Amino acid sequence: MSRFEIVNPEALGAPRGYNNGMLAPEGGRVLFVAGQVGWDGRQQLAGESFVEQFEQALRNVVAVVEAAGGSGADLGRLTIYVVDRGDYAAQLPAVGAAYRRVLGRHFPAMALVEVAGLLEAGAKVEIEATAVLAPRGK
Repeated sequence: MSRFEIVNPEALGAPRGYNNGMLAPEGGRVLFVAGQVGWDGRQQLAGESFVEQFEQALRNVVAVVEAAGGSGADLGRLTIYVVDRGDYAAQLPAVGAAYRRVLGRHFPAMALVEVAGLLEAGAKVEIEATAVLAPRGK
């Protein structure tokens, strides 16, 4: 269960697969997660497909949050960088299924940005995040 207060103004219509705003609880610790590509611990890409890389990149984001003492439910924001938004859009049902395998029905504030390329050769997606963890000892 999210500790965030979800903020979705009626004037913006109902969001689908994200929330417009996530108000963090007072006193939370902010964790900034660097952009994660879809590679494993040996820094090998999980596969060539967008969906394989997306799921692994999202798992990598959650791994950073867990290493700091949190969980996926502590994610308040995701920025997803893709090299081909058409590839993303064409595979949206599979992307959604991969998302739910990792984060269930927790939908932070999100942005999707198409970029000319990513630093890691062969990477199709990179995800950065902001999480808010409970204060120490709570």
